[in-house]
Amino acid sequence: MQKTKGGIMLKKIAIGASFVGACAVLWLPVGQAIADEASNLRNEVAAQRAQLDAQQQKLEAQRLRLEALEKKLDERLAAQQPAQPAASQQAASQGDGIKEAIAKVFTTEGPQPSAERLVAATNDVGSGITFQLTPADSVTLYGLLDVTLSNVTNADTIGNHKTGYQVSWFSGNRWGLTGKHALAPNVPSVIFKLESEFDIRTGEEDTPGVLFNRDAWVGFESDQLGKITFGRQNALARDYSGIYGDPYGAAVVSLEEGGYSNTNNFKQLIFYAASATGTRIDNGVVWKKRWGNFVTGLAYQFGNVPGQFARNTTETAAFGYNGGLFNLAGFYDRANINTLVHKSYSIGGNVLFGPLVRVNAGYFHYTSEQPIVGERKDNAYTLSAKFTPAGPWDYEVGYQIFKAKNAGYAGSGFTIRAFTDTNAVKTAGSGNRKTAYASVFYHFDRRTEAYLAADYLKTTDGYKDPAPKGRDSQRELALGLRFRF
Repeated sequence: MQKTKGGIMLKKIAIGASFVGACAVLWLPVGQAIADEASNLRNEVAAQRAQLDAQQQKLEAQRLRLEALEKKLDERLAAQQPAQPAASQQAASQGDGIKEAIAKVFTTEGPQPSAERLVAATNDVGSGITFQLTPADSVTLYGLLDVTLSNVTNADTIGNHKTGYQVSWFSGNRWGLTGKHALAPNVPSVIFKLESEFDIRTGEEDTPGVLFNRDAWVGFESDQLGKITFGRQNALARDYSGIYGDPYGAAVVSLEEGGYSNTNNFKQLIFYAASATGTRIDNGVVWKKRWGNFVTGLAYQFGNVPGQFARNTTETAAFGYNGGLFNLAGFYDRANINTLVHKSYSIGGNVLFGPLVRVNAGYFHYTSEQPIVGERKDNAYTLSAKFTPAGPWDYEVGYQIFKAKNAGYAGSGFTIRAFTDTNAVKTAGSGNRKTAYASVFYHFDRRTEAYLAADYLKTTDGYKDPAPKGRDSQRELALGLRFRF
């Protein structure tokens, strides 16, 4: 009996051992799979970390390279000497190559601000501070400060002079944000711009209650599409005519906004290149594209009156030709301002005489409907030059004349500017508005400059300009400091 029980016990032990062995055999593949998966995950984490470290090192190397290139560019520009024009021309060429290299640094890794913005330190905005949020996203913070101290004659109705700070002469004080988001290879990138202007004398908004009064738009950009933007932005005509309207803007047409100075007696030419809402368009759609040396542009401003689709709209077509030694541009502009039609067209350009001299010239023609007094017709002409000898100095001179025929007066008795509502005009007059101006700039570096500038305004016959408060002339003398970041 005991033997039988012992046999049974041994049999149970054998069966249990067999079961445990079978489970072990079955578990081996599962355990091995888990171990393999863990090893793969560790390897992937290590690879991703190594890739991230490599990208960070590459971006740091690019940043150091950019700083070195900018320093080298400043040294090249500072080394230019008036007695060696040939060497100056060579240094300028080297500077252009360095600018191209800087642009390449910023466009190598992911979407960055366009090359035009990066080399626009001599224009109205600096290169700014760029934040690379992700490989596909970048945002640039930039700004400009321009402070002007002036003396102005005929500053009131009894002819007194005025000396003190005034609204900045050459550039509206502003800060802004631009950005780009890459959607996918061979797909246009999303771009945007928000820009706000303020009065540096008081810190107030330039347009009370409107934060982004200069720009508020979003759009798409690629080499194939060009650049298309939606929202508040420059009137297209001012961007193109800016290459000949005065000597302070860029010499060539680009896809960027620009054109004309800020507040002085020779800035008024800009109003012949305006829209139904002034020198900027609300509710706008603007398209620009390069075709080799040519740059074309189309713009449409939607109206805002229910049931009257065409009311307060603007349509503009523009072209530019960047020939290097000479550059041309022109536009056709048509606006419906409270049901009355205003039209203008212009043609002009500039010629470069080596690296030292640039001469600009242009013609504008403007007409507007005036229900009570009849049609207004203006012809305007501009001629200016910029001298840029080697070293930190440059010099500008210019002259412009407006010939207004049957130009309507506002209720105050002054001649209204172009692209202004003429429904209430009851009287009009004909006459000329002439302005001569000159300036000297001293550039401390690519971001900081001081200027001394002056202009003289003279009106004749029935042209009644509001600036001299009823008199026929005004002289302005301005001293300023301008800084970009």
